[in-house]
Amino acid sequence: MDRKHKIAIVGLGYVGLPLARLFATRYPVVGFDINQKRINELIVGVDSTQEISEDLLKLVQIDFNPFETPNKLGLYCSSNYQDICDANVYIVTVPTPIDKYNRPDLTPLYKSSETVGKVLKKNDIVIYESTVYPGVTEEECVPVLERISGLKFNEDFFVGYSPERINPGDKDHTVDKILKVTSGSTLEAGKTVDDLYKSVIKAGTHLAPTIRVAEASKVIENSQRDLNIAFMNELAKIFSLMNIDTHDVLAAAGTKWNFLKFKPGLVGGHCIGVDPFYLAQKAQEIGYYSELILAARRLNDSMGAFVASQVVKLMINNDIKVKGAKILNLGITFKENCPDIRNSKAIDVITNLQDYGAEVTTYDPMADPAEVMTEYGVVCKTHLDQNSQKYDAIILTVAHEQFLNMDIISFQKNHCVVYDVKGILPKHSSHRRL
Repeated sequence: MDRKHKIAIVGLGYVGLPLARLFATRYPVVGFDINQKRINELIVGVDSTQEISEDLLKLVQIDFNPFETPNKLGLYCSSNYQDICDANVYIVTVPTPIDKYNRPDLTPLYKSSETVGKVLKKNDIVIYESTVYPGVTEEECVPVLERISGLKFNEDFFVGYSPERINPGDKDHTVDKILKVTSGSTLEAGKTVDDLYKSVIKAGTHLAPTIRVAEASKVIENSQRDLNIAFMNELAKIFSLMNIDTHDVLAAAGTKWNFLKFKPGLVGGHCIGVDPFYLAQKAQEIGYYSELILAARRLNDSMGAFVASQVVKLMINNDIKVKGAKILNLGITFKENCPDIRNSKAIDVITNLQDYGAEVTTYDPMADPAEVMTEYGVVCKTHLDQNSQKYDAIILTVAHEQFLNMDIISFQKNHCVVYDVKGILPKHSSHRRL
C-alpha cells in the first residue's frame, strides 16, 4: 500500500472538519461534503459548528486540489466527488443516527460508501470513523464498496476503523489531544492506519486487534456514560420525593476518592443518546435482549417530562398559575457551549410545559434559529431584552457560559421560580435544582 498519503475526508461536520484540518498540516487533503452551503461557508473560513476558528481554518485552506500538485499540503473543500478520485486514503466521518423507532439508520454510511466506491482504486484504503455496532464496517460497508467499485476486499482494497472521539464544544480535548483507537482489515492495513493517525495525534494511538474490537470499544464508551447518568437521574427522582438536593448529596459523596463524579441531567446529542441503541439492536439480532442498556435509555429519555413536572409542582407550591404562565427556557442545544441542536432533550421540557398550558419562550445565543424552527418548530431567540418581558418561571436546561453571567433577576416577575437543571446557578430560596 502507498505510504505517500493523499487523504479524502468524506463528511465535514463536527468530526470530519477538525480531522481534515489536522491532517492538512502534514498531507494533501480534500474535504468532501454533499452540503454545498457548508462548503461555501468553509471556503470563506466560516465553521458553523464553531469547532475550528476562522484563523485556524484559513491557515490550512488552499483554493486548488492539492492532489494535482506534487508535494503540496493543505485542505481543499469540495462538493464534487470527482475531486477525491485521486486520493488513496478515504476517511468516512458521516453521522449515524437512529430513526423514530430508535433503530440504527445506516443510510449516511451506505451513501458515503457508494460515493467512495465510485472512485476506489487498487491498493486504496477506506477508514470509517462513524459510530456503529460491531460488524458494520465489514458486513455492511465493504459489500457496498465491492459492488460499486468492482474491486475485491483485502486483495484490491483495504479498510480500517478508527472511532471518532470528538467532544463538541470542548476546546481543551481537541482531536490531536485525544488518544485514537485504530484498526485494519489485515495486519498491514492496521499498521498503515495506525501509522497514519500516529503521525498527527499527539496523544498517541491504540491499535486494536480487529475492526470489530475497535467498533465495540466505541459503542460502549457512550453506553457506559449513559448508564452512569441514568443512575444519577434515578437518584434525582428519588431525592426529589425526599426533598433532598441531589447536588448536595453528590458533593458529599464525591469526597470519597473512588466515587464516580457523574451528574443528573438531560441526555441528548448524537452520541450518548444514540449509541446505546446501536449496541442493543445488534444484541437483539444475535438473540440477546438488553435489560440494563435499554432501561438506562428509557430512564434518561424520561427526564424532560420529569423536569417539566417538577417546574409545574414548584409553581403550584408558590401559588403561580400554570395555564397561561410565561416561562423562560434557557438553552435548546444538546449540551453547553456548543451550537449543535441534534437530539436535544431540552425540547422535551418545552413541549411538556406547553402541554400544561404554559407559554414558553426559548433563548439560546448559540443556536441557529432557522435550524431550531426546522427541526423542532420552536421559535428560538438569540437575544433578550430584559425590559420587554418578565416571567413566572425560568428554567436553565443548558449550561452555556453566557448564562453564568446573565442577570436572571431582571427577567423575573415579583413572584417567580427558577429551576436549575444543570446545578450551576447560585443557590437561592426560590431556586430548585435537578
